[in-house]
Amino acid sequence: MTKVLVVDDEPQLLRALRINLTAHGYEVVVAPDGMTALRVAAEARPDAVVLDLGLPDLDGVEVIAGLRGWTTLPIIVLSARTESTDKVHALDAGADDYVTKPFGMDELLARLRAAVRRSRSAVAEDEPVVRTDAFEVDLAAKKVLRAGAEVHLTPTEWGMLEVLVRNRGKLVAQRRLLQEVWGPAYADEFHYLRVYIAQLRRKLEDDPSRPRHLITEAGMGYRFEG
Repeated sequence: MTKVLVVDDEPQLLRALRINLTAHGYEVVVAPDGMTALRVAAEARPDAVVLDLGLPDLDGVEVIAGLRGWTTLPIIVLSARTESTDKVHALDAGADDYVTKPFGMDELLARLRAAVRRSRSAVAEDEPVVRTDAFEVDLAAKKVLRAGAEVHLTPTEWGMLEVLVRNRGKLVAQRRLLQEVWGPAYADEFHYLRVYIAQLRRKLEDDPSRPRHLITEAGMGYRFEG
C-alpha cells in the first residue's frame, strides 16, 4: 500500500484529505506543522508527501529543503499561493509538482498517482539508456544516438540534456537547471536556457518548432518526456 504524508495546518482539510486518500487505497500519515512533518517523514518513510507551504513554524520551502537533504520521494505542494515566484521557489527547493487551492480531489489524485509512478520507475530502472521515437540517450556512455548515428553535443548541451533526462517526466525549474549546469553564479541567466534548449531541439527533435521531448513550461522551467 502506498503511504502518503499529508502536511497542513488546517484541521478540516487535513481530515478531508485523510478520508479521501484512505478511501482511494492510500495509507495516510499526517502532520500539522513543518517540524512534525520532518520527524514523521524520517520515522514513517512515506512514498510521497502532500505539503502546504503556509505552515505555522517553518515555511513549506524549508520543509522541502529538509526532505531533499536525505530523500528523493515525490513532493506535491498544495498551496493557496498562486504567484509564479512562490511556485518557482518551491520547485527550486525540490518539489515535484504544485497544485493550487482550491483544488479538485480528482486532480490531486491524478497528480499523486503520476508522481508515485515516476518515482517507482526511476528507482526500478537500472537501464542507463533512455529511448524516444526520435533519439536515444546513453547516460552511462554520455552520448546520444539518432537514427543509429552519434549526435555531437557540446559539454554544456550534454549537461543540460543529462539533467533533464535524469529527471524525466518532472519539471526542472529554471534556476535549478542553471545552477546544476553552469553553477550558482549563473542562477539568473535565463537566456542561456533558451539558447541551449533551441540548440538541443535542432539536433534531436524531428520538428524543433513542435518539440515532443524537450518541453518548455513557460516562466517555470523545462521537462523531458520520453
